[in-house]
Amino acid sequence: MDRNLGLELVRVTEAAALATARWMGRGDKNAADQAAVTAMRRVFDIVDIQGTVVIGEGERDEAPMLYIGESVGSGKGPEVDIALDPLECTNSVAYGRPNALSVIALAERGSLLHAPDTYMDKIAVGPKAASVIDLNRPVEENLKAIAAAKGYELEDLTVVVLDRPRHEALIQRIRRTGARIHLIPDGDVSAAIATAIDSTGVDVLLGIGGAPEGVLAAAALRCLGGAIQGKLLFRSDEERERARRMGIEDHSRVYREGDLARGEQIVFATTGVTDGDLLPGVRFRADGADTHSMVMRAKTGTVRTIRTQHRFEHEPAYRR
Repeated sequence: MDRNLGLELVRVTEAAALATARWMGRGDKNAADQAAVTAMRRVFDIVDIQGTVVIGEGERDEAPMLYIGESVGSGKGPEVDIALDPLECTNSVAYGRPNALSVIALAERGSLLHAPDTYMDKIAVGPKAASVIDLNRPVEENLKAIAAAKGYELEDLTVVVLDRPRHEALIQRIRRTGARIHLIPDGDVSAAIATAIDSTGVDVLLGIGGAPEGVLAAAALRCLGGAIQGKLLFRSDEERERARRMGIEDHSRVYREGDLARGEQIVFATTGVTDGDLLPGVRFRADGADTHSMVMRAKTGTVRTIRTQHRFEHEPAYRR
């Protein structure tokens, strides 16, 4: 797979981030999401891939573009699976909150799990603790093992948890261990990735989030040497049936990062929309804007952070 493909994907996430950032704080999450989707779909047309969306905006009858099964790319180049979220954290943009991103993961055809749109119980860590986690063990045991692997006192460990009523019992258990908690309103993809980057100060992600987001996080953590484990949590018989149609029969299985994103030909790209633990958001100027992005490859472990200065008078027509 062409090593320059990652830089092409950054152009796609940049376009989505620029389009949706203008909706920050305006209270309309649907308009913010649609702006990101439209921009991302438009720029995909110039990327030389034969891509199929396996995680996207929903089924074909639910989404007019970037739906599951849609073909994207120029029709030239490698055949690949695409997992994407044009706007991770729609509420964060709508209400001016942190951690909104535009995200794409790409892998060889058949390498990304077709995860149903349901919940997933997750634990994610960086490279130093990748070998010690076990989702089937009690939370307390996992936190002790992670702290030991990182050479920390348990009281110095920082655990990220989505601030949701469903996590009240989990939060109480974490507090009793003495570990620190960083509650976030949205954005467990960025939080999972942050566990593998020392400068973020994040050590572990715990709790229940979206299954598609678990696949996106797994692709990034494969590139970074981190680990994620997840178990699907179905909310209805309809979700169980949908999973069966996608080939998922074992509902008790714990998926690891290598199950969610297989192989070595994985590329992950993301651009910040609002400021967050992982990346700064879009900064507008009188004549343009600045974006901050990250692109990584599993094969080489290369991670690039990119600051781009956009001058709108020189932007190509497909990105306006």
